[in-house]
Amino acid sequence: MTQTINTTCPYCGTGCGVTATVDGERISVAGDADHLANFGRLCVKGSALDHVVGLEGRLLHPRVNGRRTNWDEALDLVAQKFRDSIAEHGPDSVAFYVSGQLLTEDYYVANKLMKGFIGSANIDTNSRLCMSSSVAGHKRAFGSDTVPGCYEDLEQADLIVLTGSNLAWCHPILFQRIARAREQRGGRPLVVNIDPRRTATSEIADLHLQLAPGSDVALFLGLLDALRRARKEDKTFVKRHTEGLSDALAEARHWTLARVAETTGLPPHDLRRFYDLVIAHDKCVTVYSQGVNQSSAGADKVNAILNTHLYAGRIGKAGGGPFSVTGQPNAMGGREVGGLANMLAAHMDLDNAAHRALVSEFWNAPAPLPDKPGLKAVDLFKAAHDGRIKALWIMATNPVDSLPDADFVRDALKKCPFVVASDVVEKTDTNALAHVLLPALAWGEKDGTVTNSERRISRQRPLRAAPGEARADWRIICDVAARMGFRNAFAYKHPSEIFAEHARLSGAKNGGARDFDISAHAEISAAQYDRLAPFQWPAPAGEAPDDQPKRFFADGKFFTPGRKARFVVTPFRAPAATPDAQHPFVLNTGRLRDQWHTMTRTGDAEKLAQHIAEPFAELNPLDAARLGVEAAGLVRLGNARGEVLLRAQISERQRQGSIFVPIHWTDQFAANARVAALIAPVVDPVSGQPESKAATVAAQAVAPAWFAFALTREKPAHIDAAYWALARTPGGWRIELAGLAPLADPEVFARSLFCVGDCELTALRDERAGAFRCVAAKDGEILGAFYLAPEPVAVARAWACECFAAPSAPLALLAGQPPRDARDPGRKICVCLNVGVNTILDAIRDKALISVEQISDATGAGTGCGSCRPEIERLLHNAAQAATV
Repeated sequence: MTQTINTTCPYCGTGCGVTATVDGERISVAGDADHLANFGRLCVKGSALDHVVGLEGRLLHPRVNGRRTNWDEALDLVAQKFRDSIAEHGPDSVAFYVSGQLLTEDYYVANKLMKGFIGSANIDTNSRLCMSSSVAGHKRAFGSDTVPGCYEDLEQADLIVLTGSNLAWCHPILFQRIARAREQRGGRPLVVNIDPRRTATSEIADLHLQLAPGSDVALFLGLLDALRRARKEDKTFVKRHTEGLSDALAEARHWTLARVAETTGLPPHDLRRFYDLVIAHDKCVTVYSQGVNQSSAGADKVNAILNTHLYAGRIGKAGGGPFSVTGQPNAMGGREVGGLANMLAAHMDLDNAAHRALVSEFWNAPAPLPDKPGLKAVDLFKAAHDGRIKALWIMATNPVDSLPDADFVRDALKKCPFVVASDVVEKTDTNALAHVLLPALAWGEKDGTVTNSERRISRQRPLRAAPGEARADWRIICDVAARMGFRNAFAYKHPSEIFAEHARLSGAKNGGARDFDISAHAEISAAQYDRLAPFQWPAPAGEAPDDQPKRFFADGKFFTPGRKARFVVTPFRAPAATPDAQHPFVLNTGRLRDQWHTMTRTGDAEKLAQHIAEPFAELNPLDAARLGVEAAGLVRLGNARGEVLLRAQISERQRQGSIFVPIHWTDQFAANARVAALIAPVVDPVSGQPESKAATVAAQAVAPAWFAFALTREKPAHIDAAYWALARTPGGWRIELAGLAPLADPEVFARSLFCVGDCELTALRDERAGAFRCVAAKDGEILGAFYLAPEPVAVARAWACECFAAPSAPLALLAGQPPRDARDPGRKICVCLNVGVNTILDAIRDKALISVEQISDATGAGTGCGSCRPEIERLLHNAAQAATV
């Protein structure tokens, strides 16, 4: 029987609705046309969700010290180790490290167990790495962690300032909403893109400000002073509803145009244009994300932005306001339930005695709640390293690859006496160090809620029964809580009961005193929960539900003790590390279009590896020339914490003196590409968020003795090469390789990659040129191909991968290039429609195309999810420039 089930995407914080069609074991996905976040559209990752629901590599049974066991033994051991540690060393000797991948119900019970019943605040989340500076900035200015606006504001604004956000790749559906608004409104909203690097987002920008890394506060201090000089103060709003303006303005007065230009490295004429645009457009939205938050001055960057909006009264209005876009699907839900070490559930404050008493009474906690913050993420793992944390439970995250100073984190887990990991996959760099592995449900199996960046709560619904012995995270936590002696407080039978309790707590003694209130759902039944439609909070009891956009603060009612917003003084502070002779480059890290975090989900989707298949370091051409780094060559980046070896990508879009590296690759997919190992554990003093955008590194050209490209049916268990990066491809795996010493026997090495011994090998060898290539086959089936050369291998990779996926003759694949009557499609730009870069460039040249629409009509590119459209714009722009030379 075919079923249609509405659920929610598990990737970024946009929170897109997904309509899944389930026909037996077959699952297909499309955008939910009725969901107000995406109106039926999905990005490339969302549209490939049906590619990541397989069971290969899944953790399906509990494991203790590497051996399979049953749930009772595993849970008994977890409860015993935590009880013993608490009894001997106190409640602060244990900790949870949780994740924005958890559902709100999972998050809620984890927070309740740790803070309410264990009696420690040592629960923190990987959202600390992406959104805690926004939390801190909001609370300092508004008295609450409130995102004031709605997605609709992006379409209604006349000006959008995108700062520290590659929206086109990291929140593609929001980017597409802006792009469509511009088409429909004749170029409005205007877009300013502020980023040290020209990204896909820059393609939509009317002005791109390529500022020096970490100089955002100076830029916005200058903007505040420009607003003052232009007399843009909303005097009524400021007088009635804010405090602290004089001190903030006094700081801003020091930031003349000349000083801002010197600090940011921006031309004065670009600064004037930016300031004039903001001054001229009252309907202005400032969208910010990781480039702002991931800084040792992240909270100040946020408040510098908020100050400009408060000064001009541009907040809580249609088409106007500051807008923090979250990185993970449920970072907001985690904030709602107090998932951070310095927060309480329902947006209450850990340092507020009345709030602690309220929550303690509501939970009927056995002892007073902790009155001091717990260990934030970086400090939590330091405590595991030095022995203060004796038992650590990691849920739905991979800190060995995502936390700064990642090798230190790995050592910390090796030293920690007891480590538990709840996960959906068995093999990750973190799980390799866990004493107990607990199999959790994955997307398509989970049942609960998530909250997106505009405060919209949506359901994730199961599409199939739990595989193997996997269990919901909330159920695992409750089972451990029961064994620790807290059975009655965690006796939930269905996630709807947890959600209802969460809703009741949000309304307890609230009456408008706190921003977060969903008490309209306090008595929700299991049947109502199953039918729950997406809704935006606040949703207090007694208020009729509706789909009208909800904004905060237009009425001037904030959540500080005096109910007034606070201007925060934000003196400029440069990044903690300064480039010097030993480490002259600033390292910037971030996401790619088609991958997600540490690739535990997306890494197994062949569709998502077609765009970018290996890790890289993006350098400016002048820097590359000075270093002797050649395009497609290798470059080593390093500092005192570690080093990585990456493919060089040379681009004028990169700022000179900076290098960009994506965050996604781990030891499961590459030889040495865990870029977080190079990030210093420097954090913002207010938010505790690490500075992941401004490490300093040395760069060195690496001259391998050989390069290679391989295709295999099976994933090799071991690859003996200094450089390798593997990715899924139709029919198997593709591998990029390089070695620092000559290969003794290329044929033996190739066979080791193919994972077969008895096969027919068709080979070509050129001893003089140092080249070798071969194709392995058995019983008419091609098992692998291997291409070796002393320089980056000239193989038509996209064509070779297509040949490998379909029946073909070994000799055709051996050539590594398509025959004369065929054309290599090139690296896939549009993976939805399988359109490569060469196909697009051919169409532009042969048909004299001048618009994305014309290219879409000619090739189909950009007519699927639309995530590739900015890159098509770039190809058009480059082709036009080349034609004028």
